[in-house]
Amino acid sequence: MQQSDRAGLVFALAGFCVLSVGDAVVKSIVDEWTPTALAAFRYSLGAVGLSALLAMREGTAPLREIPRPLVQALRGFGVAMATVAFFGSVWLMPLADAVAITFTQPMITALLAALFLGERLRFTTILATIVAFVGVLIILRPNFAEIGFAALLPLVCALGMSILIMANRAARGGGSALAAQAYVAVGAAALLVPTAALAHATGIEAIRFFWPEWHVLARAAVVAITASTAHWLIFMGTQRAGASTVAPMTYGQLLIATMLAWIFFDEVPDLIAIFGAALIVGSGLWLWYLSRTRQVDQGAS
Repeated sequence: MQQSDRAGLVFALAGFCVLSVGDAVVKSIVDEWTPTALAAFRYSLGAVGLSALLAMREGTAPLREIPRPLVQALRGFGVAMATVAFFGSVWLMPLADAVAITFTQPMITALLAALFLGERLRFTTILATIVAFVGVLIILRPNFAEIGFAALLPLVCALGMSILIMANRAARGGGSALAAQAYVAVGAAALLVPTAALAHATGIEAIRFFWPEWHVLARAAVVAITASTAHWLIFMGTQRAGASTVAPMTYGQLLIATMLAWIFFDEVPDLIAIFGAALIVGSGLWLWYLSRTRQVDQGAS
């Protein structure tokens, strides 16, 4: 393994671990704010901060002339969907379970790519998807009985992230990495702020907007900062080692999330849930391995 690959793996692993820290901070806000309000505040902070940083580094031109605006709007929609769904799932179910189910995203992305991009859907992808969803059903077994269809929120999160990845492909080459982060934050905030207002208008107490104590806002700011830092670390890792090399590091996020949930929230994973998570992770790693093998074969030919 080359030095650049090692550095890339370290950057990527650090990024995914930082994401888990942000997830744990989100979990700590449960019962102190609402998921829709937190999502709107988090991305409003991100939109302002990243836009200001972009203007300082690259001037105002990237903000005045946004490349492929419809694609950027789709990226924002995917992130907004994923964020509200994930925050809602963390409010209702154990952190490690919610994080594990979101790792169905590679399988969902493969299915969407086959449906909308005409990419070939291989038998191995179908098999990996079936195995992963068996893992989802295993993890959901107690949660579904307790909270009903809300237990499917992590799957909605995975769908939102798949939409983001599909839109990222279409947005490739449309500006710097910083600009890409700023665009997605602005797009998400533009959707999440009205969503929080509509949620408040329903009168449902669980999603009513209110201004919490200062320490809750401070933790929400930490979520925004850790997410932006994590995305930068993952980007740096990808630049040094390549996306296919660093892809398995994403599962470090699940390990750290499980550990933090155990330490801080007394959420001890049971063996059956661990088995379900292993099926999901194994399916993702299998798809990654097959993809790497195909790349090697293509390079050899």
